[in-house]
Amino acid sequence: MSEQAQVHSPAQGETARISGKRNWPQIVVALGVIVTFCYFAEWELAVLLISILLAFILAPLVDLLQRVRLPRGVAALIAVLLLTSVVYVIMYVSYSQTMSLLDDLPKYSTKIRSILLHFRQSAEKLQKTTENVLEPEKGEKTAAPQTSWNDIIFRGFGSLSQALLPLSFVPFLVYFMLTWEQHVRSATVMLFSMKNRHAAYTTLGLISAMVRSFLVGNFLVGLFISGISIVIFGLVHLPSFYVVGVASGFLSLIPYLGVLLAIFVPLVVGLGQLHSTGLLIVIITVVALHVFGLNVLYPKFLGSRLQLNPLAVTIALLFWGRLWGAAGLVLAIPITGAMKIIFDHIDSLRPYGTWLGE
Repeated sequence: MSEQAQVHSPAQGETARISGKRNWPQIVVALGVIVTFCYFAEWELAVLLISILLAFILAPLVDLLQRVRLPRGVAALIAVLLLTSVVYVIMYVSYSQTMSLLDDLPKYSTKIRSILLHFRQSAEKLQKTTENVLEPEKGEKTAAPQTSWNDIIFRGFGSLSQALLPLSFVPFLVYFMLTWEQHVRSATVMLFSMKNRHAAYTTLGLISAMVRSFLVGNFLVGLFISGISIVIFGLVHLPSFYVVGVASGFLSLIPYLGVLLAIFVPLVVGLGQLHSTGLLIVIITVVALHVFGLNVLYPKFLGSRLQLNPLAVTIALLFWGRLWGAAGLVLAIPITGAMKIIFDHIDSLRPYGTWLGE
């Protein structure tokens, strides 16, 4: 018996070593399938993830309504109707302010044209200088035109009719997620084997806490930046400063591109109506608040929950932004944060969680 054990032990050891090795071709194929699925199902997945984020926002309100002895279904319905009403009011006010601004633009069209003409001439001069320096030699092929950021940002939006169909499912998804929250969570845990259910339950709880902290932190930082922006924009007499301040404040939360979008909104409104000093104050205010918000307030409110290093965040923004456009830029950080929590609770994936961490 001992000889048989000695004979078979090398084979068993070799089998253990082979099974311990990762099958990289299968991993690469699996990742390719996942990325392809995410690419072709961008609207469906984006709508699902947006609904999950909205459900997390409304969950405390539903719990509060349940404390006054309302059934959970009725509480969820009230929360969804309240959210729909708030979105409608915001869209109505934004549309009214935009139409009012467009009506006033012809009054300042001459001044705006002169300012834009100056920037255009400077850009053309810079382009000609660059072309002279980098002019290709004879016979050398020029590089193919690159995809513009405009195509990437607005990728996936398509026509209005194309967007309305998947977005119309959001209220229903949010309602059912709120109504069946406990059932979905317990049923998800039951999908795992008995020995892994505790880890799955803990992981889901940590992801829920991370998403809730992400939303609350973003809201508080956006509220702070919006409040300061409204005050400064009001002091320089920027038209519709309260609406522009809120839009600029929350656009500033978008990493990297956010500062450009946050500057663009008040700059367009202020062209032709503010002097150069006022425009300069607006630009300095937006940049300063963006830097302060993302480097001081953002780590304070979200650092303990996300624990993502800047390199991982940058790669996630590039990947999800390229895959889903504007929706990818918004969802990149919570998706990556959830991935890190999952990696941290799976032994074989723990090194990847460490790499994503600080």
